[in-house]
Amino acid sequence: MLTIWLNFLVNIMSKTKDTNTETTILNAAETIFQQKGMEGARMQEIADEAGINKALLHYYYRSKQLLFEAVFKNAFLLLAPQLNKVLNDDSSLFDKIKNFTNNYISFVIKHPYLPNFIIQELNRNPDFITKLTSEQHFPTIDKFKKQVQENIEAGIIKPIKTEQLLINIVALNIFPFIAAPLLKGFLSINNEDYKQLVEDRKTEVSAFIINSIKV
Repeated sequence: MLTIWLNFLVNIMSKTKDTNTETTILNAAETIFQQKGMEGARMQEIADEAGINKALLHYYYRSKQLLFEAVFKNAFLLLAPQLNKVLNDDSSLFDKIKNFTNNYISFVIKHPYLPNFIIQELNRNPDFITKLTSEQHFPTIDKFKKQVQENIEAGIIKPIKTEQLLINIVALNIFPFIAAPLLKGFLSINNEDYKQLVEDRKTEVSAFIINSIKV
């Protein structure tokens, strides 16, 4: 009986250790990907950052692509429930636009590699992005779509398709992240000033969108 109990404890400890190791790897990978991007990152650098040998890293993730996808999925699944909640709560349409923009920009500031990765994956591996739509808490727009139509009928906003409204919101939020080098050069501003510009867009984007649709 004692032997069975000890084996049970060993199994639990082993699983905890495995989970902790994987978490350490994912955190290390996120750090390196943020610093060097997908193309510039090396598996050896990630192993060094995690404090493990490269062989162990490859035991958990056979390739850099699989590791990148795991990091992306973890981050995306932190963002998706937030956006889903915003789109489906009982707040006003204008508050939803403000909250969506604030949550999205705040999140991408912490995970700046995500927008470019999404574009890269859409072009290279569209099936991976498609898989995310089946995840729990993936944003749904049915309630938001109904709310937009109700606001149009009530004369609160101008006629606009929900899909066009969402594309406008997402495009205005995402462009400063995917085009950061171009915009910094075009605007002749340094990194710190650009960070402040992006921070300001939490209110600038929502104000622009709301002013463009309200009657």
